[in-house]
Amino acid sequence: MSTAPGVARKRRRLTAAQRENRAGLAFVSPTFLVVLVVVIVPILWTVLLAFQHAKLVDIQGMGIFGNWTFANFTEVFTSPGFWSSLFTTLAYTVGGTAGSVLLGLIAALALRKPFRGRGLLRSTMLLPYVAPVVAVAFVWETALSPQYGIVNQWGGKLLGWDNPIAFLSTRSYQVDVFGWHVGVPLALLTVIAFETWRYFPFAFLFLLARLQAVPGGLEEAARVDGATPTQRFRYVLLPQLMPVIALLCVLRFIMTFNKFDDVYLLTGGGSGTDVVAVRVYDFLTANFDVGAAAAQALVLAFVLMVLLGIYFKFFAKKVQEEA
Repeated sequence: MSTAPGVARKRRRLTAAQRENRAGLAFVSPTFLVVLVVVIVPILWTVLLAFQHAKLVDIQGMGIFGNWTFANFTEVFTSPGFWSSLFTTLAYTVGGTAGSVLLGLIAALALRKPFRGRGLLRSTMLLPYVAPVVAVAFVWETALSPQYGIVNQWGGKLLGWDNPIAFLSTRSYQVDVFGWHVGVPLALLTVIAFETWRYFPFAFLFLLARLQAVPGGLEEAARVDGATPTQRFRYVLLPQLMPVIALLCVLRFIMTFNKFDDVYLLTGGGSGTDVVAVRVYDFLTANFDVGAAAAQALVLAFVLMVLLGIYFKFFAKKVQEEA
Protein backbone atom coordinates (compact mmCIF):
# COMPACT_ATOMS: atom_id res chain seq x y z
CA MET A 1 0.00 0.00 0.00
CA SER A 2 2.93 2.37 0.62
CA THR A 3 4.02 2.29 -3.00
CA ALA A 4 0.68 3.50 -4.37
CA PRO A 5 1.35 7.24 -3.86
CA GLY A 6 4.76 6.91 -5.49
CA VAL A 7 3.28 5.13 -8.51
CA ALA A 8 0.61 7.81 -8.81
CA ARG A 9 3.23 10.57 -8.71
CA LYS A 10 5.21 8.84 -11.46
CA ARG A 11 2.12 8.56 -13.63
CA ARG A 12 1.37 12.24 -13.16
CA ARG A 13 4.84 13.29 -14.31
CA LEU A 14 4.69 14.15 -18.02
CA THR A 15 7.50 15.16 -20.28
CA ALA A 16 7.44 18.47 -22.15
CA ALA A 17 6.68 16.66 -25.42
CA GLN A 18 3.72 14.84 -23.85
CA ARG A 19 2.32 18.09 -22.46
CA GLU A 20 2.65 19.72 -25.88
CA ASN A 21 0.89 16.77 -27.51
CA ARG A 22 -1.99 16.98 -25.04
CA ALA A 23 -2.28 20.73 -25.55
CA GLY A 24 -2.27 20.23 -29.32
CA LEU A 25 -5.00 17.59 -29.09
CA ALA A 26 -7.06 19.90 -26.90
CA PHE A 27 -6.84 22.68 -29.48
CA VAL A 28 -7.49 20.41 -32.48
CA SER A 29 -10.37 18.39 -30.99
CA PRO A 30 -13.14 21.04 -31.44
CA THR A 31 -12.17 21.55 -35.09
CA PHE A 32 -12.00 17.81 -35.67
CA LEU A 33 -15.46 17.30 -34.17
CA VAL A 34 -16.93 20.05 -36.36
CA VAL A 35 -15.32 18.57 -39.50
CA LEU A 36 -16.48 15.09 -38.48
CA VAL A 37 -20.10 16.14 -38.03
CA VAL A 38 -20.36 18.66 -40.89
CA VAL A 39 -18.13 17.05 -43.56
CA ILE A 40 -17.10 13.45 -42.95
CA VAL A 41 -20.41 12.01 -41.71
CA PRO A 42 -22.48 13.51 -44.58
CA ILE A 43 -19.95 12.22 -47.13
CA LEU A 44 -20.05 8.71 -45.65
CA TRP A 45 -23.84 8.83 -45.53
CA THR A 46 -23.96 9.90 -49.20
CA VAL A 47 -21.69 6.99 -50.18
CA LEU A 48 -23.88 4.63 -48.18
CA LEU A 49 -27.06 5.82 -49.90
CA ALA A 50 -25.47 5.70 -53.37
CA PHE A 51 -25.10 1.91 -53.16
CA GLN A 52 -28.59 1.12 -51.87
CA HIS A 53 -32.16 1.22 -53.12
CA ALA A 54 -33.16 4.27 -51.15
CA LYS A 55 -36.39 6.17 -51.58
CA LEU A 56 -37.20 9.27 -49.59
CA VAL A 57 -39.68 7.43 -47.37
CA ASP A 58 -37.16 4.67 -46.60
CA ILE A 59 -34.31 6.77 -45.20
CA GLN A 60 -35.29 6.64 -41.52
CA GLY A 61 -35.32 2.84 -41.42
CA MET A 62 -32.15 2.26 -43.41
CA GLY A 63 -29.01 0.83 -41.86
CA ILE A 64 -25.45 0.17 -42.89
CA PHE A 65 -26.08 -3.44 -43.89
CA GLY A 66 -28.72 -2.93 -46.53
CA ASN A 67 -29.27 -4.21 -50.03
CA TRP A 68 -26.04 -3.11 -51.70
CA THR A 69 -26.31 -2.58 -55.44
CA PHE A 70 -24.80 -0.75 -58.41
CA ALA A 71 -28.21 -0.13 -59.95
CA ASN A 72 -28.15 3.55 -58.97
CA PHE A 73 -25.01 4.19 -61.01
CA THR A 74 -26.45 2.23 -63.93
CA GLU A 75 -29.53 4.43 -63.77
CA VAL A 76 -27.40 7.58 -63.67
CA PHE A 77 -25.19 6.68 -66.64
CA THR A 78 -28.06 5.38 -68.78
CA SER A 79 -30.54 8.15 -67.97
CA PRO A 80 -31.40 10.41 -70.91
CA GLY A 81 -29.38 13.59 -71.04
CA PHE A 82 -26.63 12.60 -68.60
CA TRP A 83 -23.68 13.08 -70.96
CA SER A 84 -25.13 16.25 -72.45
CA SER A 85 -25.63 17.66 -68.94
CA LEU A 86 -22.02 16.80 -68.10
CA PHE A 87 -20.84 18.68 -71.19
CA THR A 88 -23.12 21.60 -70.25
CA THR A 89 -21.64 21.63 -66.76
CA LEU A 90 -18.09 21.76 -68.13
CA ALA A 91 -18.98 24.56 -70.56
CA TYR A 92 -20.75 26.51 -67.81
CA THR A 93 -17.87 25.99 -65.39
CA VAL A 94 -15.10 26.95 -67.81
CA GLY A 95 -17.01 29.96 -69.12
CA GLY A 96 -18.02 31.22 -65.68
CA THR A 97 -14.54 30.71 -64.23
CA ALA A 98 -12.69 32.37 -67.11
CA GLY A 99 -15.18 35.22 -67.33
CA SER A 100 -15.16 36.05 -63.61
CA VAL A 101 -11.35 35.96 -63.34
CA LEU A 102 -10.88 38.02 -66.51
CA LEU A 103 -13.45 40.64 -65.49
CA GLY A 104 -11.97 40.77 -62.00
CA LEU A 105 -8.52 41.33 -63.49
CA ILE A 106 -9.79 44.19 -65.67
CA ALA A 107 -11.53 45.81 -62.71
CA ALA A 108 -8.44 45.44 -60.50
CA LEU A 109 -6.19 47.02 -63.14
CA ALA A 110 -8.65 49.88 -63.65
CA LEU A 111 -8.96 50.70 -59.93
CA ARG A 112 -5.39 50.24 -58.75
CA LYS A 113 -4.34 53.89 -59.27
CA PRO A 114 -5.64 56.62 -56.92
CA PHE A 115 -8.38 58.95 -58.18
CA ARG A 116 -11.32 60.78 -56.67
CA GLY A 117 -14.14 58.43 -55.74
CA ARG A 118 -12.02 55.30 -56.01
CA GLY A 119 -13.04 54.04 -52.57
CA LEU A 120 -16.74 54.36 -53.37
CA LEU A 121 -16.29 52.65 -56.72
CA ARG A 122 -14.37 49.79 -55.12
CA SER A 123 -17.17 49.29 -52.62
CA THR A 124 -19.74 49.29 -55.42
CA MET A 125 -17.81 46.52 -57.15
CA LEU A 126 -18.65 44.19 -54.27
CA LEU A 127 -22.43 44.54 -54.58
CA PRO A 128 -22.98 41.61 -56.98
CA TYR A 129 -21.10 39.28 -54.65
CA VAL A 130 -22.65 40.33 -51.33
CA ALA A 131 -26.24 40.77 -52.56
CA PRO A 132 -28.63 37.84 -51.95
CA VAL A 133 -28.71 35.51 -54.92
CA VAL A 134 -32.53 35.44 -54.95
CA ALA A 135 -32.66 39.23 -55.27
CA VAL A 136 -30.10 39.55 -58.05
CA ALA A 137 -31.58 36.59 -59.96
CA PHE A 138 -34.99 38.28 -59.85
CA VAL A 139 -33.46 41.54 -61.12
CA TRP A 140 -31.86 39.70 -64.05
CA GLU A 141 -35.10 37.85 -64.85
CA THR A 142 -37.00 41.12 -64.87
CA ALA A 143 -34.43 42.97 -66.95
CA LEU A 144 -34.22 40.16 -69.54
CA SER A 145 -37.95 39.52 -69.78
CA PRO A 146 -39.22 39.58 -73.39
CA GLN A 147 -42.47 41.22 -72.25
CA TYR A 148 -41.34 44.10 -70.04
CA GLY A 149 -37.57 43.79 -69.74
CA ILE A 150 -35.42 46.88 -70.12
CA VAL A 151 -32.80 44.99 -72.15
CA ASN A 152 -35.24 44.24 -74.96
CA GLN A 153 -36.55 47.79 -74.80
CA TRP A 154 -33.06 49.24 -75.23
CA GLY A 155 -32.25 46.66 -77.88
CA GLY A 156 -35.29 47.65 -79.90
CA LYS A 157 -34.51 51.38 -79.66
CA LEU A 158 -30.72 51.38 -79.96
CA LEU A 159 -29.90 48.19 -81.87
CA GLY A 160 -33.02 47.84 -83.98
CA TRP A 161 -34.24 44.47 -82.71
CA ASP A 162 -37.38 43.51 -84.60
CA ASN A 163 -38.66 41.07 -81.98
CA PRO A 164 -37.96 40.75 -78.26
CA ILE A 165 -35.53 38.00 -77.28
CA ALA A 166 -36.27 35.48 -74.54
CA PHE A 167 -32.75 35.22 -73.14
CA LEU A 168 -33.55 32.73 -70.39
CA SER A 169 -35.84 30.38 -72.34
CA THR A 170 -34.17 30.15 -75.75
CA ARG A 171 -32.03 27.05 -76.15
CA SER A 172 -30.61 27.99 -79.56
CA TYR A 173 -30.77 31.46 -81.12
CA GLN A 174 -30.04 31.75 -84.81
CA VAL A 175 -27.43 34.37 -85.69
CA ASP A 176 -26.53 35.35 -89.25
CA VAL A 177 -22.71 35.48 -89.60
CA PHE A 178 -21.53 36.32 -93.12
CA GLY A 179 -24.49 34.52 -94.62
CA TRP A 180 -24.18 31.49 -92.35
CA HIS A 181 -26.92 30.75 -89.82
CA VAL A 182 -25.23 29.80 -86.57
CA GLY A 183 -27.13 28.50 -83.54
CA VAL A 184 -26.01 30.20 -80.32
CA PRO A 185 -26.88 28.57 -76.95
CA LEU A 186 -28.46 31.76 -75.67
CA ALA A 187 -29.80 30.57 -72.30
CA LEU A 188 -26.50 28.92 -71.42
CA LEU A 189 -24.53 32.03 -72.39
CA THR A 190 -26.90 34.13 -70.29
CA VAL A 191 -26.36 32.08 -67.14
CA ILE A 192 -22.59 32.15 -67.82
CA ALA A 193 -22.81 35.95 -68.06
CA PHE A 194 -24.70 36.00 -64.75
CA GLU A 195 -22.03 33.80 -63.16
CA THR A 196 -19.31 36.11 -64.49
CA TRP A 197 -21.03 39.24 -63.23
CA ARG A 198 -21.94 37.83 -59.82
CA TYR A 199 -18.55 36.40 -58.88
CA PHE A 200 -16.01 38.72 -60.51
CA PRO A 201 -15.73 40.69 -57.21
CA PHE A 202 -14.26 37.56 -55.64
CA ALA A 203 -11.40 37.63 -58.15
CA PHE A 204 -11.25 41.43 -57.98
CA LEU A 205 -10.41 41.40 -54.25
CA PHE A 206 -7.61 38.86 -54.61
CA LEU A 207 -6.04 40.48 -57.67
CA LEU A 208 -6.29 44.01 -56.32
CA ALA A 209 -4.56 42.98 -53.10
CA ARG A 210 -1.72 41.39 -55.10
CA LEU A 211 -1.40 44.41 -57.39
CA GLN A 212 -1.10 46.70 -54.37
CA ALA A 213 1.84 44.58 -53.17
CA VAL A 214 3.79 44.84 -56.44
CA PRO A 215 6.79 47.19 -55.91
CA GLY A 216 6.30 50.41 -57.83
CA GLY A 217 9.96 50.43 -58.82
CA LEU A 218 9.44 47.51 -61.18
CA GLU A 219 6.95 49.36 -63.36
CA GLU A 220 8.93 52.58 -63.14
CA ALA A 221 12.09 50.84 -64.35
CA ALA A 222 10.19 49.28 -67.24
CA ARG A 223 8.70 52.67 -68.13
CA VAL A 224 12.16 54.27 -68.14
CA ASP A 225 13.38 51.49 -70.45
CA GLY A 226 10.66 52.42 -72.92
CA ALA A 227 8.23 49.55 -72.31
CA THR A 228 4.68 50.10 -73.54
CA PRO A 229 1.68 49.59 -71.21
CA THR A 230 1.04 46.21 -72.84
CA GLN A 231 4.66 45.15 -72.35
CA ARG A 232 4.63 46.32 -68.72
CA PHE A 233 1.55 44.21 -68.08
CA ARG A 234 2.93 41.16 -69.92
CA TYR A 235 6.44 41.11 -68.47
CA VAL A 236 6.07 42.90 -65.11
CA LEU A 237 2.56 42.56 -63.69
CA LEU A 238 1.36 39.26 -65.14
CA PRO A 239 4.23 37.15 -63.69
CA GLN A 240 3.43 38.67 -60.28
CA LEU A 241 -0.25 37.81 -60.67
CA MET A 242 0.04 34.28 -62.08
CA PRO A 243 0.05 32.41 -58.71
CA VAL A 244 -3.07 34.33 -57.62
CA ILE A 245 -4.78 33.78 -60.98
CA ALA A 246 -4.02 30.05 -60.81
CA LEU A 247 -5.46 29.85 -57.29
CA LEU A 248 -8.55 31.79 -58.33
CA CYS A 249 -9.11 29.51 -61.32
CA VAL A 250 -8.99 26.42 -59.09
CA LEU A 251 -11.31 27.89 -56.45
CA ARG A 252 -13.81 29.27 -58.95
CA PHE A 253 -13.76 26.02 -60.95
CA ILE A 254 -14.67 24.00 -57.85
CA MET A 255 -17.38 26.44 -56.79
CA THR A 256 -18.91 26.79 -60.26
CA PHE A 257 -18.79 23.06 -61.04
CA ASN A 258 -21.04 22.40 -58.04
CA LYS A 259 -23.23 25.46 -58.59
CA PHE A 260 -26.96 24.90 -58.30
CA ASP A 261 -28.83 27.94 -57.02
CA ASP A 262 -27.87 30.44 -59.74
CA VAL A 263 -28.89 28.18 -62.62
CA TYR A 264 -32.03 26.91 -60.92
CA LEU A 265 -33.27 30.39 -60.02
CA LEU A 266 -32.73 31.74 -63.54
CA THR A 267 -33.86 28.89 -65.78
CA GLY A 268 -34.80 25.93 -63.60
CA GLY A 269 -32.30 23.88 -65.56
CA GLY A 270 -34.26 24.18 -68.80
CA SER A 271 -33.38 25.51 -72.26
CA GLY A 272 -29.99 23.83 -72.41
CA THR A 273 -28.82 24.78 -68.91
CA ASP A 274 -29.32 21.36 -67.32
CA VAL A 275 -26.14 21.18 -65.25
CA VAL A 276 -25.41 18.08 -63.19
CA ALA A 277 -26.21 19.75 -59.86
CA VAL A 278 -29.74 20.48 -61.10
CA ARG A 279 -30.10 16.83 -62.18
CA VAL A 280 -29.20 15.72 -58.65
CA TYR A 281 -32.01 17.92 -57.36
CA ASP A 282 -34.42 16.55 -59.96
CA PHE A 283 -33.58 12.95 -59.02
CA LEU A 284 -34.38 13.80 -55.41
CA THR A 285 -37.53 15.91 -55.83
CA ALA A 286 -39.15 14.55 -58.98
CA ASN A 287 -38.53 10.83 -58.42
CA PHE A 288 -37.91 10.86 -54.64
CA ASP A 289 -34.96 8.60 -55.46
CA VAL A 290 -32.37 9.38 -52.81
CA GLY A 291 -30.05 6.58 -53.93
CA ALA A 292 -29.86 7.80 -57.53
CA ALA A 293 -29.37 11.38 -56.35
CA ALA A 294 -26.51 10.29 -54.09
CA ALA A 295 -24.96 8.29 -56.95
CA GLN A 296 -25.21 11.33 -59.22
CA ALA A 297 -23.49 13.44 -56.56
CA LEU A 298 -20.66 10.91 -56.27
CA VAL A 299 -20.19 10.91 -60.04
CA LEU A 300 -20.03 14.70 -59.98
CA ALA A 301 -17.43 14.62 -57.20
CA PHE A 302 -15.38 11.98 -59.03
CA VAL A 303 -15.32 13.98 -62.28
CA LEU A 304 -14.25 17.08 -60.36
CA MET A 305 -11.46 15.15 -58.63
CA VAL A 306 -10.19 13.84 -61.98
CA LEU A 307 -10.16 17.32 -63.53
CA LEU A 308 -8.37 18.83 -60.54
CA GLY A 309 -5.89 15.93 -60.54
CA ILE A 310 -5.06 16.63 -64.19
CA TYR A 311 -4.52 20.30 -63.38
CA PHE A 312 -2.21 19.67 -60.43
CA LYS A 313 -0.32 16.98 -62.33
CA PHE A 314 0.42 18.87 -65.54
CA PHE A 315 -0.20 22.59 -65.02
CA ALA A 316 0.26 23.63 -61.38
CA LYS A 317 4.04 23.15 -61.35
CA LYS A 318 4.42 25.01 -64.65
CA VAL A 319 2.49 27.98 -63.28
CA GLN A 320 4.69 28.10 -60.18
CA GLU A 321 7.84 27.94 -62.30
CA GLU A 322 6.70 30.81 -64.53
CA ALA A 323 5.86 32.85 -61.46
